[in-house]
Order: sequence, then C-alpha cells, then structure tokens
Amino acid sequence: MRRGVGRLAAAAVAAVVVAGLVTGCGGEEQPVREVAAELPTVAPVEAPEEAPADAPSEEPPAVEAMGGRPSPSASAKPRPKPSRTSTKPLAKPKPPTETQVPPAPPKPAPAGCKPSHRGTKATQSQVKAALADAAARTYWPTSAPDIRIPSVLMKATAWQESGWQSTIVACDGGVGLMQVMPATAEWMNQRFGQSYDIDDYRDNAYLGGTYLAWLTKYIGDMYFESDYRLDASLCTAELNSCLLNAVIAAYNYGHGAVAREGQPLAIPNPQYVYNVRELMTSCECLAF
Repeated sequence: MRRGVGRLAAAAVAAVVVAGLVTGCGGEEQPVREVAAELPTVAPVEAPEEAPADAPSEEPPAVEAMGGRPSPSASAKPRPKPSRTSTKPLAKPKPPTETQVPPAPPKPAPAGCKPSHRGTKATQSQVKAALADAAARTYWPTSAPDIRIPSVLMKATAWQESGWQSTIVACDGGVGLMQVMPATAEWMNQRFGQSYDIDDYRDNAYLGGTYLAWLTKYIGDMYFESDYRLDASLCTAELNSCLLNAVIAAYNYGHGAVAREGQPLAIPNPQYVYNVRELMTSCECLAF
C-alpha cells in the first residue's frame, strides 16, 4: 500500500509526514515528504455465497450497510503451531504460505508536490473509535485466529502516516488515515471478500488493519514458524530480531523488501521503524 518513507517525529511535530506502504524497488529510503497541513490540535459488491476461509470475522458499519455477507463459521480449527525454542527469525525462511501478494509499489511522488484533501474530516473521537475497532477484529478466524493488531500499533501507524487526518490524499496516491494505496485496497477487498471504501475513515482503518494482519501472517509464516506475536518485548537492539519491527517496516516499504525467499529478514527503512516504535509508547495520540 505504501510508497515513500515517513519521518514524523515522535513528539512536538509541526507538520505531518505522509509515508507510503510500499516504496520503490530500490533498497534506499525515499526523501521525506512534508504535508503542508496542521496536525490535530493535540499533536457493494455482492458477497460470494461462501466466504473466503480467512475473511475478517466481523463486518464494519459501512460494509454491513451495503448488505455485507455474514461472518464465516468459527468452528474451523486452526492448524497447530510448531513448538519454538527461540523467538528469533529463521536465518533461512520457509516458503511463503500466501501466494497471492499485493500489487507492485507505485513510482515515488514528484518532489515538492503537496497533498490534497477530499471528503468530510472525521473528528478525533471518531478516528479513535475506528482505530480501536480495527485493532479489535479477528482478521484470520480460521487459519490464524490468534493474530491481533495491538491498538497502540494502529494508533501509532495512523499518526505516522497521516497525523490522523482522514481526508488527506498524498501525491503518490495514498489515501486517508492509514494512507492506503487504491490498488492495494482493491487487492485486499478481493483477497478477503470485502467491499471496503477507501474514502470512508472507518473502512480506511479496517484496510490498514487488514494489511497489517496480512503482513503478520505472511512474514510470521516465513520467518517465525507461525508465531504471530507483535510484542515489543521480543525485540532486541537488532531491528530484524522480531516480527513487530518487520511488520512495521513492510507496511511502509512493502512485503517484498522485508521478506525475501531464501534471504534473512531485512529492515530497509530503519528510521521509519524507529519512528513508529517511539510513537507506540510516547505519541500524544495515545492519550486521546
């Protein structure tokens, strides 16, 4: 979903850095793009008859209003996880279990381009509720029901990406709170059998949560033997030591730059990871 690398300071920032999910194919981080907009004051397609096995377990309000399909059965049992003696990533990853992957990243936005706005701005309380709802969902009810997106990760990512501005549209095409790329939103709607509206702030939060959940499973299966814990306590000083850092990096730079078949786990955008990790503990948005 993303493109360029954001550089939103962890505290007392004057402008929002709008980052992208998937950057260019190169390994270097892209230039910072400043958003000339003030931060918040406190710094249907008809559903198929049979739902995909791993569709989210609850419909968001916007989808439900369009006649979204019922939740999949929770009776299916997840596959057992292999026992692990270490929380470190595998040096040689397993082949990915997800063969359908998001589209290629777009080209970087032109230098000096300023973002635009469209639609009606959601209030701070509305954004908070939408992010909390997205964090509370079960995105893989059948094969990985234990995948959970921490609320602080949702809040910090949205702050890093947009400063919680629901109407912002970046020059490279990223939309809304979670700066979702339209092509990635379309892909995720097809993959999970949904009809999320990228311009609806609630659905935008669900799209961001869905992508974080997809990355968690994709990278977790390859490098962590299906241990899906997004737990900061499992991370060491080495950025590639834990799933949490890898998922944060991939949200910005794309799964292909982080999880590479036959290669060790990579963190190509360390500053972005540092920013989000810092925001997870010190963002003013956590007090909203």
